Amino acid sequence: MSPDLSGKLIEILKEALPSASRLAILWNSANPVKVIDFEEAVRAAKALGFRVSSVELTAATDLGLALATIRRVRPDALLILADDVTSTGVYPQIVDLATRQRLPSIRGSSDYAAAGGLIGYGPSGSELWRRAAHYVDKILKGAKPADLPVEQPTTFELVINLKTAKALGLTIPPSLLLRAEQVIE
Repeated sequence: MSPDLSGKLIEILKEALPSASRLAILWNSANPVKVIDFEEAVRAAKALGFRVSSVELTAATDLGLALATIRRVRPDALLILADDVTSTGVYPQIVDLATRQRLPSIRGSSDYAAAGGLIGYGPSGSELWRRAAHYVDKILKGAKPADLPVEQPTTFELVINLKTAKALGLTIPPSLLLRAEQVIE
């Protein structure tokens, strides 16, 4: 699912910012899953006319260097490929940079917009917890965890932060706002 999500994030970003042409992708090159996500994101970005700058973040302690790189390449937009290194612990610094640089950003997690980012799109957290409870129930009733199937998320949420859009001087297309599960005003 993760590589497919990378392509979808690029599509949403292009719909929100049709004139954008330079994209920075913040990602963890030490995470093998994120290597695949990054490759898919680059493929999707190039197909939509973006020039891509890779900004690697392999440890939270390297965030300052990554943010300096983003400032230096001056992208039109920022894609954050989510993993433990780019998790909520560094949201405030990333959101602060994006706001100060007037840089629209998107992350594959619906809670990113609630943290002040422009757009978050990803699996529904509440649905993931419900499915986890379903698994716990089966295990408590005697099912062997190894016998339970692996499930992919089926419910995704698009969250758009209009306060952030306003601060960035952006107008989000109505077609995208209509598809959003949540619009933060």
